[in-house]
Parts: sequence; C-alpha cells; structure tokens
Amino acid sequence: MRKDRNRFLKDFKLQKDQIRNITSDMRESKLAGESILEQFISDFKNSSDLSVTEFPHLTVKIYYFSYLINKDHYEQFLSILRKITPDEVQPFLSHSEFKALSDMSDVEEAILSGSVILFTEKQAYELPFQEGKGRSISPSETETVILGAHDAFVESIDVNLSLIRKRVMSSKLKTIKLHVGNKAKRTVYLLYIEGVASENDLEEIKKRILSVHNDGIVDTNMLVQYIDEYPNSPFPQFYTTERPDVVAYKMFDGKIVGLMDNSPFAFCTPVSFFDFMESMDDFGQRWIVGTFIKITRYIAILVTLLFTALYVAVTTYHYEMIPQALLPTLLESRSKVPFPPVIEALFLEFLLELLREAGARLPTKVGQTIGIVGGIVIGQAAVQAGITSNILIIVVAASAIASFVVPSYLLSASIRIVRFGFIILSGFWGNLGIIFGMGILIIHLSSLTNLNSPYLLPISPMYPKFFKYSLIRGPFKKKAERG
Repeated sequence: MRKDRNRFLKDFKLQKDQIRNITSDMRESKLAGESILEQFISDFKNSSDLSVTEFPHLTVKIYYFSYLINKDHYEQFLSILRKITPDEVQPFLSHSEFKALSDMSDVEEAILSGSVILFTEKQAYELPFQEGKGRSISPSETETVILGAHDAFVESIDVNLSLIRKRVMSSKLKTIKLHVGNKAKRTVYLLYIEGVASENDLEEIKKRILSVHNDGIVDTNMLVQYIDEYPNSPFPQFYTTERPDVVAYKMFDGKIVGLMDNSPFAFCTPVSFFDFMESMDDFGQRWIVGTFIKITRYIAILVTLLFTALYVAVTTYHYEMIPQALLPTLLESRSKVPFPPVIEALFLEFLLELLREAGARLPTKVGQTIGIVGGIVIGQAAVQAGITSNILIIVVAASAIASFVVPSYLLSASIRIVRFGFIILSGFWGNLGIIFGMGILIIHLSSLTNLNSPYLLPISPMYPKFFKYSLIRGPFKKKAERG
C-alpha cells in the first residue's frame, strides 16, 4: 500500500510539474505576443492610413494598409474567419500559406510590402494578400526624365500613398490625415519621416491647412496658394510634383509632403528657389555631368530673362556695344521695321505666348503641328512684311528655348512673365533699366520665405558649405557631411 501510495504521489507531482510548465510556456507565449503587438502599435502609432479589423470573440486583431492589399482575397479570408470557432483559429492559421512571425523587423517588412498582419494571443502571422502587380500608371507629362522612374501620381490618393510607401519602406514614415473645407471636405495627407522633418514646420503647415475653409479647392496647386506667405508674388513658393521618386527624395531631405484626394500632384515644403532647378536626371548621372547640366539651367534662366531685353536696350540706346562686323547686318534688318524695338519685341513675345498656350490646350499631335507650323509661317511672314527683323526672331526663339530648360513648369511660367517687365524697362532706360530690374528681382526673391525658410537659401543667408547640394550636384559620398 505504501509503495502504491508513493507511486501515486510521484505521478501526481510529475503531472503537476508538467501542467505548471505548460502554463508557464503559454504565459510566456502570450506575453511575447503582447510584446510584439505593443511594439507594433508603438511604431505605427501616428500612421492614420493603417487599418485594423478586430474579432474579439476570437481574440484576433488584423492590421493592414488597405491600398497595398488585394481586397478580394482579404474579403474571402474574412468570410472564412467569421465562420470558425475559437478552437479552430490555431489549426486554421497553421496552414502553410500563413507565415508565423516572431521578430518586429519581419512584421514591419511584411506589412510595408503589402501583407496583412494578424495578431493572436500567442503569435503574429503574415497573410500574403498583396495587391497584384501590373497596374498601369502612366508617366508624367509635365516632368519627363530620361534616367529616372517613369511612374507618376494619379487622382486616387490610395494609389499615390502606395507609390510612396513602396519607396519609403520604413515605420518612420508618418502620415497625418486632415480635412479642408466646411461642407465639401477634402482629404489631405501630410507625410514626413520622423526624426528628419522639423516638428515646428509640421505644426505650422497643419495650422495653415486647418485654417482653410474654402469648399472650392479641388487640386493641390490651388491649396498651396491658400497657405503660402506671399500670394501676390509671381514665383511659386511650394514645390509641386507628380513624381513619387521626387517626393521620396524630398522627404529624406527633411521636407514635408502633402497629398490631396483627386489630385495627381503632391506639394513639398519647406523649399528654396534652387529646389525648382533640380531634376531626378541630375542624380542618375555622374556628379560632374549633373553639375554641368545644373549650371546650364542657371545660364538658361539668365538667357530667357535678359536676352530679348538686352536686344531692345542695345538697338535703342547702345549701338556702341554691337560688334562692327555685325552692325551693317543689324541696321539693314532694322531699316524695314516701322516700330521701335520695344514694341517689336513685345509683339513677338506675346505672339510666342499665344502659340505656346494654343499648343498646350490642343490635342498633342495637333498642338505640336500648330507650334511648329505657326512659328515658322508667322515668323517668316512677319519678316517679309517688315513687321519685325529676322535677328529679333532669332533672339526671341533663343529665349523661348532657354525657358524650356527650367525643370519646373511653374517656375518657367513665372520667369516668362518677369521677362516682359525686363523688356519694358530696357525700352525706357536701356541697360540701366535692366540693372534696375535685376536689383528689384533679387530684393523680391530675398524677401520671400517658404514656411518661414528663406527662399534663396543657401545664398541668402549665406551657407557656402551647402552650395554643393543646391547650386551644383556634389558627389554622393560627401552627402553624409550635410547638416
């Protein structure tokens, strides 16, 4: 009897120890599951575009980015999950299609790649419901590149967010969802990289957007005109783009990006004048080639601003500046024109703007035909009729070509408008008028700010060490020295 009793106590103690070990393992698994879930929630706490679905009776939480997943597959999964009991959850998730994750880095990579993450009490699982590839996204019409990516934003804000998320695969990419308007509220997302973008800039741009109550804002380019500091300036103060690679680069550079629903453009802030002179082609080439192209753009700005004005000043007041060999040709060309140079130049420049606008509004093939045929026919007819000189046509054409070198359409349009002012000033005061106009232009640009950041940074105020990132395109190996 004593031997049987000892054997029974021994077996009971063994079973008790086994139960204690199993309970301890379950508690540790549960704590581990809660730990990774808490860490996940902490890392993505400011990501308002993160969706969650809960099944309290199954003790299951599901997280995903709705624009990165295949919604049909996800709905099929949910229909199955609604029918099973709590005891069937674990066998169902043990299917080979679902991958158990135990590390936060794996969870982050999976959800940013478009998978759905399911959390139970014990484990995190990856559900591979990524959106299928092959979606057709057209290239940008206004920002063409040779060596960069060839996809562009569309009118769907979910697609635009997905294009950015695929390029910035980090939980440090944060999003803030705002609304603009009173009755017809429009959704605006602010995107930034935590720890890189300025918190003060973020609060300032949020305050400005929330202060806009106009219901008629239908595009990003309209929104930025409500929130900039100098609405009467012809120069753009917010950088707008329809290229997701540009947006990703700007965010890594500390910029804040804004997206608006039903608009294919994103805005970046704070920016300077020199940000409008950059193109993604600059970064796809050797830094020496990229620097040469960048310098060429600055020369092109001077050409499009001053070339026609300089012609008017020289032919009106300063014939001594013309080379002696060219003087007879110029006099012969001008002898048939009944108008003063300033009227002649304004007429051709205005005619060129009409052709440019007509070409932009007509269908592509028709617009190209109007631009080429109209320019050749009208230009040749104007010379033969004695309305203008052939030398001025060359000058105006060179100025027009130089204006197309500027990567930003908004900045190019601003420069073309300012060019008319220089022509008028040169017609009244010659070279003195051009110098006066340059002084006014520099003072105006120096007074502009974007989100309280100087518009001519790093020239005004002067930061020479940043020249290799703004005025030229320095080597990538030295980029880490910035800041």
